[in-house]
Amino acid sequence: MTLKLLPREAADSGIITEYLASSLAVPLPSVTGFKILKHSIDARSRQPRINLTVAATVNEPFHRAVPLRVKFKDTTKSGRRVLIIGAGPAGLFAALKLLESGIKPLIIERGKDVRARRRDLAVLNKDGVINPESNYCFGEGGAGTYSDGKLYTRSSKRGSVERILNLFVQFGADERILYESHPHIGTNKLPHIITAIRKQIVDCGGEFLFEKKVCDFVVTDHLIESVVTTDGQMFKGDAVILATGHSARDIFHLLDSRKILIEVKPFALGVRVEHPQQLIDSIQYHTAVRDEYLPPASYSLVHQVEDRGIFSFCMCPGGIIAPAATNDGEIVVNGWSPSKRNNPFANSGIVVQVGLQDMRNYTGYSESKDKIPSSLLGIFF
Repeated sequence: MTLKLLPREAADSGIITEYLASSLAVPLPSVTGFKILKHSIDARSRQPRINLTVAATVNEPFHRAVPLRVKFKDTTKSGRRVLIIGAGPAGLFAALKLLESGIKPLIIERGKDVRARRRDLAVLNKDGVINPESNYCFGEGGAGTYSDGKLYTRSSKRGSVERILNLFVQFGADERILYESHPHIGTNKLPHIITAIRKQIVDCGGEFLFEKKVCDFVVTDHLIESVVTTDGQMFKGDAVILATGHSARDIFHLLDSRKILIEVKPFALGVRVEHPQQLIDSIQYHTAVRDEYLPPASYSLVHQVEDRGIFSFCMCPGGIIAPAATNDGEIVVNGWSPSKRNNPFANSGIVVQVGLQDMRNYTGYSESKDKIPSSLLGIFF
């Protein structure tokens, strides 16, 4: 059942129960409980409303639903081991998937663990000094840990988003992310969740190696058999998963030098803009002062200019702009929000599509080549 409520009504379980009883035409005591399935805000009219999709229990005991919990296998004695390069979201969730199948993961991460990363970020924010191996991009949890990766996507081809959200809840996220239209954990809470994921992996026999930077591959019969780190160590596995992220440009250079195919794809490039949060609230909610029961407002912008898409990306209500460079001499920024989104400013990426034709025009790239020329690597990765 879908209810359209005022913000203060949607925040009161008693009022929700009254609406359910009225809509179902049953006495109030007959509604013994309810579960919110979806929560979204409709701010198109002068008075914003909350849309709630609710499952009600009537005339029978209400049992609070327990979020899905995944069982992981002990891989201590597993005869198979997979190397995962990178401990960001892709690497961590790949490790969890391997544990479900009883395969031992070894995660090799160039950066530091969550706790140790904090000190490097403090120096970066205060003094502008970048540690090229430990920053907002590199380290346990990847860019999302301290610069707030969002938990929703415009794409319908991203696999089971619900499964990933349930895993986040299993490791400590608030259950609200299971039904909110734009789920968000918050940069202040993500480090504890990342730590819990690491503990699960280690408890099941997985291994983590921090401050280990992969610098070479051992290729045998067209397969990556082992990886080599900068300290000269070699690690062998039954398979290798590269979960290095877009910022690990040295990996793209390594792939190129080893004649390993790299497929070029379109991407988006732009700037990050910042606005007073009160301005966004007043525009979106049609009022000078935001209702205390409404969250800080967000927005989504899409525009076409000469068949080229321009759109907002990673909008952060009540957020902060963070320096996300990985080397000296770079200007790269990202944005994040704490769980309460209570900072005075909002920020958003405004990006433009860069397609294959742009690369042809700028570099002479040709799809007929069997790999990307080295000249492209320094520009587009």
